[in-house]
Amino acid sequence: QVQLVESGGGLVQAGGSLRLSCAASGSIFSINAMGWYRQAPGKQRELVAGITSGGVTNYVDSVKGRFTISRDNAKNTVYLQMNSLKPEDTALYYCNADIVATMTYRLYHTWGQGTQVTVSS
Repeated sequence: QVQLVESGGGLVQAGGSLRLSCAASGSIFSINAMGWYRQAPGKQRELVAGITSGGVTNYVDSVKGRFTISRDNAKNTVYLQMNSLKPEDTALYYCNADIVATMTYRLYHTWGQGTQVTVSS
């Protein structure tokens, strides 16, 4: 069994910053790609940023230059540093990871429970 636990969401004024963290735990053999998604009310979930096991990153256009994704493989943790936040960044942010479990070597496409980010104008 593997799981992801997010932290770091909250309420911030426009122009402010937040840092999200997501830690994987359980019977982990390895973690492949990790990423952050978000879903605003009435909208579809979208990929915000992704990072491969080798550190290659990608971002949705709307956050380029403002958000930075990183990971600490020793801690099985992925981060999302969010700067210059805008009201349109308000959403429930979800962590996602492709985790290979020990013993079975089965791949689990795993989601966290979500953390709310609210940006006031």
